[in-house]
Amino acid sequence: MTIRSEPAGALVEVDGERLGVTPLSLDFDYYGTREISLAMPGYDTLTVQQPVPKPFYQRFPLDFATNHFLGGHVTDRHDFVYRLTRSSVPIDAELDLINRGRNFRSKAQVGSIQ
Repeated sequence: MTIRSEPAGALVEVDGERLGVTPLSLDFDYYGTREISLAMPGYDTLTVQQPVPKPFYQRFPLDFATNHFLGGHVTDRHDFVYRLTRSSVPIDAELDLINRGRNFRSKAQVGSIQ
C-alpha cells in the first residue's frame, strides 16, 4: 500500500500507529477498512476510513487455489492519494498554543501550578 499526500511530507498514522511521512509504502496482511490520518503543520488534519478491497483472486473459493497452488507470490498494490487543505487557524495562533502548552508542562513538572 502506498500513501501519498499533496503536499508531500505529511505525518501518516494507519490504524493509530505512526509510520512516517508521505510518500510512504507499507506491506499489509489483511483487507478491510483502515483508518488513515495525515497531519502537517499549517494544514487541517485529515482522517479517512479507507476501504482496501480484496481482488477477485482473494475471494472464496479462488483464494484457496491462488494461495496454495499458484507456485509464486502475487503482489497486490494499492495507491492512495490525499489532498490536504490549508488550516483556517493562523500559524502564529497554532505556535502560540504549542508554546503555552509547553509552558504549562514545564510548570507542572516543577510543581509550581496552583
